[in-house]
Amino acid sequence: MIFFAACAANQGDLVASEARAAGSEDVRQTSSGVEFDGSWETGMRFCMYARVASRLLMALYRDDDTESDEELYESTAALPWEDWIAPETTMKVTCTTQSCRWINNSHYAALKVKDGICDRIKEKFDGVRPDVDVDSPDITVHVHIHDRTVVWYADFSGEGLHQRGYREDQTEAVLKEHLAAALISRSEWKRTASDGCPGVFMDPFCGSGTIAIEAALMASDTAPGLIRRNPFAFCRLRGFDENLWNSIREEAEARRQKAIDEYDIQIYASDISPRAVRIAEAAAERAGVDGLISFSVRDFTSFTAADRPADKGYIVTDPPYGERMRVEDIDRLYSEIGRVLQDVFKGWRATLLTGSSELLTNIDMKPDRTNSLYNGGILCQAAHYIIFTDEEKAALAEKAREKKKARLAAPLSAGAQIVYRKIMKNLESLRGEMEKEGVTCYRIYDADIPEYAAAIDIYEGKWINLAEYRAPDYIDRETAEERLNDIIYATERATGIDLENIYVKERRSQKGKSQYTRLASSNRFNIIRENGLRMLVNFQDYLDTGIFLDHRPVRKMIQEMAEGKRFLNLFCYTATATLNAIKGGAVSTVSVDASSTYLDWAIENLKINGYPTDIGNFFYRDDAIDWLWETYDRYDLIFCDPPTFSNSKGRSTFDVQRDHWKLIKAAAMHLAPGGILIFSTNFRRFRMDQGILDRFIVEDITEKTIGKDFSGDPNVHKCFLIRNKVKVSLPGRRTPKVKGQDRG
Repeated sequence: MIFFAACAANQGDLVASEARAAGSEDVRQTSSGVEFDGSWETGMRFCMYARVASRLLMALYRDDDTESDEELYESTAALPWEDWIAPETTMKVTCTTQSCRWINNSHYAALKVKDGICDRIKEKFDGVRPDVDVDSPDITVHVHIHDRTVVWYADFSGEGLHQRGYREDQTEAVLKEHLAAALISRSEWKRTASDGCPGVFMDPFCGSGTIAIEAALMASDTAPGLIRRNPFAFCRLRGFDENLWNSIREEAEARRQKAIDEYDIQIYASDISPRAVRIAEAAAERAGVDGLISFSVRDFTSFTAADRPADKGYIVTDPPYGERMRVEDIDRLYSEIGRVLQDVFKGWRATLLTGSSELLTNIDMKPDRTNSLYNGGILCQAAHYIIFTDEEKAALAEKAREKKKARLAAPLSAGAQIVYRKIMKNLESLRGEMEKEGVTCYRIYDADIPEYAAAIDIYEGKWINLAEYRAPDYIDRETAEERLNDIIYATERATGIDLENIYVKERRSQKGKSQYTRLASSNRFNIIRENGLRMLVNFQDYLDTGIFLDHRPVRKMIQEMAEGKRFLNLFCYTATATLNAIKGGAVSTVSVDASSTYLDWAIENLKINGYPTDIGNFFYRDDAIDWLWETYDRYDLIFCDPPTFSNSKGRSTFDVQRDHWKLIKAAAMHLAPGGILIFSTNFRRFRMDQGILDRFIVEDITEKTIGKDFSGDPNVHKCFLIRNKVKVSLPGRRTPKVKGQDRG
């Protein structure tokens, strides 16, 4: 037989292991699950023991040459369904299609298959046919059509494998059973359970108890199939071997009893909510593991060393991260979680699941590793921490110091010495003025030495963003790598910032979608400060960090101009300009960008500053140019910083030099009387269109908007103030004169 196990995204490796444990020797991961070969026994064992898979289908038949709905019916009616379905059972048919030109409606395809099955059974059983029950059928047939290939499956498991049967009541935020099992399987504790000596386990935010119950099922080797309330669908298929199934159940019961007798299982679950703990206790009793879990009503942030159940153990938990909590409250909670972990649980391991990965920056620990999983459509991150004891911390710190000391004692190469001296000279020139202005993020080197071409930015005195300009093709790879290493070591020596906090990227000419491509998926954000504001930056996932440092003076100018103004931010990116407008007293703001990623980032920027994201400050995911033509509101202050090049879906390409006149005219239509448009571009050879110069009052303020740290590159950006010209009538003259225009 061929089986297909469906599973959540990023969990295929765990489900593949479950298939092998069930007895399959031929396992293949696919984009949506795991396919494996095996016997009836393999499938039944999989259903009994699988913890992470969500459903199991068994492939019955396959046809690679179906080209019409009638052929689909005929092929179905020709198959021996009497081998699988008894006429007295109820059934339903589901269907999915992919790249199929001959059928447009999957529901219609399902009807054709249903008719074929029923007609076949009716023919074989003297006119008796199964009834259709779409809500609670005995047997579900699933058909998948890909181009001309049709595969008929029987739903082998029936209701979802995650439905263990122990959950009735539940709290508001619930992690499904199979996802809780996946989270635990990713933790270090699972290794101890697999070795037959499960370590101390704790969930201090237990909610409905799902994580603790799944851990208890694992520790006691209790197969999920043993506690399932409803029978599996395969029990109703013709060909089901009840004796074989009973032997599998007896084996599972024996394994469970053996584990309970032999293992010292210590699982602790607590929550600040008495109601949640009552729900969790009832669920544990229904699962048959209530005797293995110690429940209590506790506030984790008040834990002390006396509350720690052991010197070493494992925390696996899903702290709250939902919208029901205020931003400042949830930030405070995560800061407290980090404090308690480091103060109370030294020597432990911890796995935290969150649907808002930036919250992990409040933990103030670096994860040893991370995993991603989806919970109800929310992309969550599981961060795994090693909580070192004081002795371990001291040993690690000493090892790091010795390693760094040896590295810093080693002489720099001749090239690195040149770069080092230049960075030191730049820092000597910049530090005083930056400190005087309260600037903590600025550029300290920008290809000052042509052979060592990189832009180096320092953030908060803690992090370095080092963007290497791509070496010309005539420079061999080995030489390019040597020069990059020279820059890195020179930067560490000059700034004192550890190598692990120096983030290196290659900057190259980018067009189209490549300019938005992710470099990684760490989802790790840090907080920086500028102009009295907090902003999120990400050094690992994107080429740009989330803030353009060369626009720092422009943002300060926006803050100074914004009082009482209606502000519009076009191509808003992470809305750092919007933050400054709000700080400056803008009465309302509108931010527009085509990227949902950047808009989410922008909204988080407002949240960490305590600004509302629903009243007075509005965000629109749209092409900025289209948005200008489709809306009519007026604004007193507009900031427009378009990309140099864009090929947004649904319209022709945008080139800032070629098309800026259209963009500026569209933006100017939204200026209120006396309003100002701040137009900025990083295109180094930009020239303002003469038609714009003739039609509007244009002031080039580029020189005023370039800080000292960018003074060596006067072309880093261009910036203009643009106003509508005002027509006035002079007494005694009928011909209107345009203010600010020399009529000759």
